[in-house]
Order: sequence, then structure tokens, then C-alpha cells
Amino acid sequence: MYHRFLEIAQALNELGIIPLLMGSVGLEQRTGRSWAARDLDIHVPSDPRGWEAPDEERIYRATELIAMMEQLGYTLVDRHEHEFQKEGCSVEFGGLHSLPAFAGVPLEELEEIRDGDVRYYLPTLEQYLNIYQASSKDSYRNDKNNQKDFAKIAYLKEVLKK
Repeated sequence: MYHRFLEIAQALNELGIIPLLMGSVGLEQRTGRSWAARDLDIHVPSDPRGWEAPDEERIYRATELIAMMEQLGYTLVDRHEHEFQKEGCSVEFGGLHSLPAFAGVPLEELEEIRDGDVRYYLPTLEQYLNIYQASSKDSYRNDKNNQKDFAKIAYLKEVLKK
């Protein structure tokens, strides 16, 4: 999955966007441990209102993003979720600028990673803990991913105790 993220991140970088790698793939990069990632969660510049913003305003430059993903061979399958698929791989785009209000993670404190010529942001373990704790209170995620999120929260709490 990570190699697919790098391909997408490089295309975003070419548009002048530095994405934030979220979810299990990002946590795998941070911890070196497999989290059985099933999709890619990428956050890009967005309206700080998050889900409160209308679909067409939530993700900035959505038209360019859709064109870029289609050029990479992905198909838009859910405009509301900004979800794309290609060869069984699902990629969802979320809003970077809603992160401070949602999880208390200041954007200026995100670590910028360089992998070759690709630039992206990756949360620290502490930031991941804040993000997963905030997500665990979300009723939609509770229905979808609750057990996986709680396992990640327990792991992060244990690692951060040491």
C-alpha cells in the first residue's frame, strides 16, 4: 500500500500539495508494525469545518484532485467520501485543515517526511493517539472500525508509557 501512497503523494507534490498520510498505512510507517491496512487515508488542504462543509467545498481543489487520480488510473466511486478505487485498492481523501479542531493536532506540529523526492506529513505516535481517540468517539467509525481503533489506542498508550 505504501508504494501506492508514494505514487499519489508524488502527483500531489507536483500540484504543490504536501499530503498527510493517515490511517493504518501511516501508522505502519511510524511503528514498523503491520496493521493490516485495507485502504489509504490521505488528508489534503481543506475547509476547516470538515464534514460540516458542503461536499463540493470540503476538499480544496477537488476538481484537480479528481483529474489527477483519474490520470493515475483510479476511478471515483464516492464523491461524498472522496473515495477512489483501482485494482482493489481504495483511497479516501480527508480534510487536513479539520485536524486541529477534530483531534487537537496543530498542523504546524506535523512532521514532514521525505522519501526520495516525495514529501508528505506523518503524525507522531502522540498525534496518532489523539487522532484515534477522537475517531473512537465518532459513531460512524464506531460502526465500521471500532475494534481496530481500540487495538491501536491500546498499543499507542503502551508504547508511549515506555
